[in-house]
Amino acid sequence: MDISKEELNGIVKKAQEAFLVSKNFTLQKRIAFMRAVADEIEGLGPELIQTAMAESHLPEGRLVGEKARTIFQWRSYADAVERGDSLDASIDTANTERTPPKPDLRKTAVPLGVVAVFGASNFPFAFSTAGGDTASAIAAGCPVIVKAHEGHPKTSGIMADAISRAVLKSEMPEGTFSHVYSSTYETGQQVVSHPLVKAVGFTGSYRGGKALVDLANERPEPIPVFAEMGSVNPLYLFENKLSSAPQELAKQYAGSLTLGVGQFCTNPGIVVGTAGEELDQFIEALKAEIVKIAPASMLNENVAKGYVENREKVISQSGVEVLAISEMEAKEGQGLPTVATVAGVELLVNPALLHEVFGPFALIVQCKDASEMLAVTEKLEGQLTVSLFATNEDLADHEEIISVLQTKCGRILFNNFPTGVEVCKSMHHGGPFPSASNSAFTSVGADSIKRFVRPLSFQNWPDDFLPEELKNANPLNIWRTVDNVKTKQAVSE
Repeated sequence: MDISKEELNGIVKKAQEAFLVSKNFTLQKRIAFMRAVADEIEGLGPELIQTAMAESHLPEGRLVGEKARTIFQWRSYADAVERGDSLDASIDTANTERTPPKPDLRKTAVPLGVVAVFGASNFPFAFSTAGGDTASAIAAGCPVIVKAHEGHPKTSGIMADAISRAVLKSEMPEGTFSHVYSSTYETGQQVVSHPLVKAVGFTGSYRGGKALVDLANERPEPIPVFAEMGSVNPLYLFENKLSSAPQELAKQYAGSLTLGVGQFCTNPGIVVGTAGEELDQFIEALKAEIVKIAPASMLNENVAKGYVENREKVISQSGVEVLAISEMEAKEGQGLPTVATVAGVELLVNPALLHEVFGPFALIVQCKDASEMLAVTEKLEGQLTVSLFATNEDLADHEEIISVLQTKCGRILFNNFPTGVEVCKSMHHGGPFPSASNSAFTSVGADSIKRFVRPLSFQNWPDDFLPEELKNANPLNIWRTVDNVKTKQAVSE
C-alpha cells in the first residue's frame, strides 16, 4: 500500500519531534531500547523465517543465520554505545598560565537528526528494515524512517512491528522508528528531499545509490548519503600459489562464486591471473565444477531479469569466450552459473567488461605478463573487496600491483574468499567510489555508527552543564582522550 505525500510529511515531522525529545535522553535509555529491539527480534517465531523464505527464495539455514547476525548487530552496537566508542570524547584542559591563556575545550559526537534508510533486497534481515543502517542510526541517537524494500514487504512488516513494540516497551517517543511502503521512486525522492531528513543509509545498486547521492546534493542543504553500491570484487591468482593447488582453489572459488546464487555484494565476479599452464589447470577444474552446480531461484523477478541482461551484455563483448555453463537448465527466475574469459588486452580497451553482473557469473581475465596485470589493476574502479591468492614470495614479486590494489578497495584479503562480512570494529565494509559513496565510512561494525553523528565542541563550560561523557568525574566510565592521553580517570578540578 503506497503512502501519500501528506502521510509521509507527517511521518517525517513526527520523527523530528522524537529527535528533539530523545537527543536529551541518557545513553543508558538508548542502550536499553536497542537491547529491547534485539530481544523482540530474538523472540520472533517461525513465521519470520517462513515469510522471508517465501518472499526472497533464500534457504532456511541462511535466514536463521542472518537472523542471529541481525540480533548480534543490535546488541554489539549497544555495547559500543555503552563503551562510548562512537562519542570519541576528548578533553583539553585549560592553561591560564599560558600567553594567551588556553581555554578548556571538550569534544563529543552528537546525532545528526532524522535518518532515512532504504532496505536491501539480498539481506531481508541484516541489511533491511532492522538491519545495520537502522541499528547504527538508532545507536547514534537518530530517529529512523525505513522505506521497505518491495521484494519482501511482509518480512519487513514483521521486523518493523518488532521494533515498534520495543519503542513502546522502552518508552521512546512516537516517531523514533517509522516504516513506510511504496513501489514508487517518488516516495524515496520525497523523503531524501525533505528538509528535516539529515542523512540517508542505502544498500543496493549503483544506479539507485547514485540517484540518491545526486538528489541529496541538489538540496538547499546537502546531506550525506551513505550508499553501498556495486562491486565486482576482483580476485587475483598469483603464480606460486596457483601452481600449488589449482584444482582445490577452483573448487573453493566455485563455491564462493555461487554461494547464495551469487547475490552477495562481495561476490568475487572477476578473476585476474597470468596466462599459462597453472591458470589453464585452474580453468579446467573450474569448468568441471561449474557444470555440476544447479541453477537456483534468485531473490525476485527483477533481480533475475537483471542478471540475464547483464550477463548477456558481458558475454557479447568482443573477445569474450564462454567457458562453462551449468549443465542443468535454468527455469524462469533462476540464475544460471556461468564462467567466461577474456584477454587482459581486451579489458584495457573495454570498460564494459568491468561492470557488475549481480549473480553467479565470473569473468576470468588472462594477462600475458605482470606488466599487463598491473595495467589491468590500474583500470579497476573502486571495490568493496580485493582478494589475493598468493604465497609470501608472490607478495614480494608483485609489490607494485599490490600497492595499487590497496588504493582500489575497502578490504584486501590474503588467501581468503570475500563472501563473508564479519561484524566487528576492524571490518571495513565500504570502499572507493563507485563501490560506496563515501570511502571513509563502513556500513558494518560498530564504526558504522559514526556515519550518523557530528562533532560538537564545548569551550569553557560549567561542569554541571556538560554532557555526561565530558564531565570531570567521567560518570559513564568510558575511555576518553584527556590532554592527549587515553584514560578512564576523572579530570582534576
